[in-house]
Amino acid sequence: MREDQTVLYMHAGSKNHGCEAIVNGLCTLLDKPPLLLSTRAQEDECYSLRGRCQQILQERNLEQNPAAHVFYYARRKLFGDSEGGMRYRYRDVCGKNARLLNISIGGDNYCYENMIDRLLTANRMFHRQGGRTVLYGCSIEPALLKRAEILEDMKRYDLIAARESITYQALLNAGADQNTVLCPDPAFLMEKEELPLPDGWVEGRMLGVNVSPMIVDNETRTGITMENYKELIAHVLRDTDLCVALIPHVVWENNDDRKPLEELYGTFAQTGRVVRIPDASAPQLKGYISRCRMFVGARTHATIAAYSSCVPTLVVGYSVKARGIARDLFGTQEHYVLPVQRLGQAQELADAFDWLADRETATRDLLRRKMPAYLDRAAAGAEWIERVRTTG
Repeated sequence: MREDQTVLYMHAGSKNHGCEAIVNGLCTLLDKPPLLLSTRAQEDECYSLRGRCQQILQERNLEQNPAAHVFYYARRKLFGDSEGGMRYRYRDVCGKNARLLNISIGGDNYCYENMIDRLLTANRMFHRQGGRTVLYGCSIEPALLKRAEILEDMKRYDLIAARESITYQALLNAGADQNTVLCPDPAFLMEKEELPLPDGWVEGRMLGVNVSPMIVDNETRTGITMENYKELIAHVLRDTDLCVALIPHVVWENNDDRKPLEELYGTFAQTGRVVRIPDASAPQLKGYISRCRMFVGARTHATIAAYSSCVPTLVVGYSVKARGIARDLFGTQEHYVLPVQRLGQAQELADAFDWLADRETATRDLLRRKMPAYLDRAAAGAEWIERVRTTG
């Protein structure tokens, strides 16, 4: 077994620039470039991870190999071999290629039902092959920990680094306290890269705006999310001297922030005060976000780019990750996170923005005071990872 290499797995590809940002930050924590196992390696070669990782390996896909799919399905049914498909998928890093330390890209993977079996099987398989596993930078809805198979899986990890205190406390309360630490999302450590600003960008007067199909899917009244974003931008253009930068953070074909952002642009383009930011790498998008005066965002890692740049930020959230990170930074999620499920009237996002705008300077000052220690805590993750590597 090679002990000098680390495998990063459960990475979905860099067109989700949040996934890219997590890996980018983890590369900062590791003493040597890791092997990255990716479901979309071609994406990763196009953005910031090329050169940050020792090698980017493409997962094998059973669905694309009918013969292998039938073979491993039969093994599972006939012999109870629940790990066969995972051995095929991860062949480059398991079996004779097994590595000592395997880090599951945390995020909120456990919050998606279609991911849970893969997560449990991979964790069990790596341990069965003599490896160690880390779940890093995760958020988990507390209710999930009532499921016995998930709690058992949590206890199997050699280390869990919860990225916010709601998840951390839930893990402690559930009994997964021997292997759990509180450590901010590694994306906070990602360096920005500044590109030339587009025409229409007015320094010191830009409100960055991000919206995603994901929050639209979580709304409880059809159309209310986009109604709120349109009312927000209309209010900003009518009642302030700010301009608006529309910034995507996920650009997968079936989950593309550019689609709702294009709708917003089409509504307000004639004002001359709204600019579109094109797709770019996670560090480059952070470069744009860091030069905004304020930010309203739906994607967690777009808001992390803002927080870590000390930009006053309002999150349009739908899950534990938004609530937990805001609570850790500000002491409360109230006013800093607007749950999309609670949107009922079109002006609610504009009203929430006004609350933040009235406290813009105080919020920026608070972030500037808190961020150095918060980043130090994120950087301390390197010590936790190394402890797992050396002591087991």
